[in-house]
Amino acid sequence: MTSAPPPYLPGHRLLAGRTAVVTAAAGAGIGGATAKRLLEEGASVVVSDAHARRLKESEAELAAEFGADRVTSLPCDVTDEAQVTALFDLAEERHGRLDIVVNNAGLGGTADLVDMPDEQWDKVLDVTLNGTFRCTRAALRRMKAAGDGGVIVNNASVIGWRAQKGQSHYAAAKAGVMALTRCAALEAAEYGVRVNAVSPSLAMHPHLVKVTTPELLEELTAREAFGRYAEPWEVANVIVFLASGYSSYMTGEILSVSSQHA
Repeated sequence: MTSAPPPYLPGHRLLAGRTAVVTAAAGAGIGGATAKRLLEEGASVVVSDAHARRLKESEAELAAEFGADRVTSLPCDVTDEAQVTALFDLAEERHGRLDIVVNNAGLGGTADLVDMPDEQWDKVLDVTLNGTFRCTRAALRRMKAAGDGGVIVNNASVIGWRAQKGQSHYAAAKAGVMALTRCAALEAAEYGVRVNAVSPSLAMHPHLVKVTTPELLEELTAREAFGRYAEPWEVANVIVFLASGYSSYMTGEILSVSSQHA
């Protein structure tokens, strides 16, 4: 069975007056869809990405739709502690507060373990797991000091639960993001900060199509109950739920955004 995506839902001002930071938010993927969704729900958003040109283009598009006063951008390589610090400093300087952080930055690739050099393993782990750690740490330090609570949503993956050939580095990193999420949630609860994660299966966008073979895409899509991949905004909807008051009693949870049945 193959079904069409559902209609795009309008915003309901769930996050009015909040300030959010979203990493890896340039372009048409989950990060970009999340930034737009947060803006539709009334938040001001600081978007970041390692790709400065695409980031500037995304900022311009969002500012044209939602107003330049609500959208700010800063290039950020999450493997660089100084750049991470500058990103969170900018959010507080520009908007006076930090309420929501969406850690979306991640790096994949396909390689059998026997052929994988240390450099490839290290790079995927540094961006995907260590980058999430750096941003989570920076956010928690500021949220704890402010004393106003806050929400962190990390982007994991079903591969953190399920095996897939050629994905040992990415799977290890995403499983690490899940464990980091659960542990950080216990620490952050005492000062009113919630930490959760989404775990998508297959959310397709133009950049991912370029690095996915048609055969692999067909195989992965066949596993989905709806016979299609998720639209990035369908994952963003769940991130908005976790960022909003509708999930006020949830922390340390990993929400699967998937229709996989095998």
